[in-house]
Amino acid sequence: MGAGRKIEAGYYHEDRIDLEDFAALISRRVDINDIPNAVSAPNNIPVYDTASIADQLADTDKRRELMAEWARILHSGAGVLVVKGAQPDHQAIDEATAIYHQIIAREKNGDSGGGDHFAVAGSNDRIWNSLQKLCEAAPDTFIRYFSSVAVDAVCEAWLGPNYQMTAQVNLVHPGGQAQQAHRDYHLGFQSVEASSYYPAHVHDLSPLLTLQAGIAHDEMPVGSGPTKLLPFSQLYRPGYVAWRRDDFRACFEEHHVQLALSKGDVVFFSPALFHAAGENKSSDIHRLVNLLQVSSAFGRAMESIDRVKMCKAVYPPLCAAWQGNQLTEAQLDAVIAATAEGYAFATNLDRDPPINGLAPESQQALLKAHVLAQHNRSDFFHQLDQQAIRRKA
Repeated sequence: MGAGRKIEAGYYHEDRIDLEDFAALISRRVDINDIPNAVSAPNNIPVYDTASIADQLADTDKRRELMAEWARILHSGAGVLVVKGAQPDHQAIDEATAIYHQIIAREKNGDSGGGDHFAVAGSNDRIWNSLQKLCEAAPDTFIRYFSSVAVDAVCEAWLGPNYQMTAQVNLVHPGGQAQQAHRDYHLGFQSVEASSYYPAHVHDLSPLLTLQAGIAHDEMPVGSGPTKLLPFSQLYRPGYVAWRRDDFRACFEEHHVQLALSKGDVVFFSPALFHAAGENKSSDIHRLVNLLQVSSAFGRAMESIDRVKMCKAVYPPLCAAWQGNQLTEAQLDAVIAATAEGYAFATNLDRDPPINGLAPESQQALLKAHVLAQHNRSDFFHQLDQQAIRRKA
């Protein structure tokens, strides 16, 4: 992940942390020649417009070139990018917003929900597993909401195919305080002591297993507190040990940037990027962002998702949308990627052996095959349940 001090092996401890190395990395500037498909790079954040890249997303070779550009940004460039209008269906966003507010109200009266990773509990409203909760509450809305070809492409650019979608809503009210600067899951959720036990090469690996993103549900001027970001900070290899230090957090507060977002814009960033939700200084904006935490097929997602239940909820309206020509195949693939498990493992190979290849059929493949064939619901549910039984230990 770039270089602070050149450390090829070993472990990161406090005596190997150097703020000057960090400051040198974050002083870099985006070279516009490295981001030919971006429309601009305000505050060192490459910005893309969905309408201007639509043709590239529809062409396999051009899509891969664009995805390679995004991967370079997230890996060795600024570490963050914005796709304007990545979700152009504002009605779907508004419907999802209304459902999320209902969930928040219900959970406030119950025992679930609440809490936050890097902010004081109670200073905002949080919905854990907003992915499955939206799917179960309104599968038609879920289909339209997660049919974004652009979102699917950025996720695949960083993680490859068969990624695991999870999501958590964060609603920050006027006066809501900022989070502390941090890095995210996996190593970002370990203590300094715990993370120092992982060898240096695992610190390099951790950011490759997750992609962070946020879908703006309303207009978000800077005063409402959009995410504070520190471009190029993901390049500092010992950052998982350093980010809690007062001098690093002070450096973050001095040099971070923020970018106003509009409804349907999506910001994507490496989990190793130093970042924090901003303070909502507005008097009337209730800033709602659906935080996507997308995991590699080869890693462990933070949240457990009942994807069998999600597949069953989404199947009838997904069949209807496909039969009614309401989705392109690329949009269908995006919805399926957000819904079903794309990786065939782990499974019980005694009951679920490889067929015509090296792996059993994945849940995503099963769902798509049945949608395309327009099989009846009971047949799909039976096949889905049988697949789940075969996969059990």
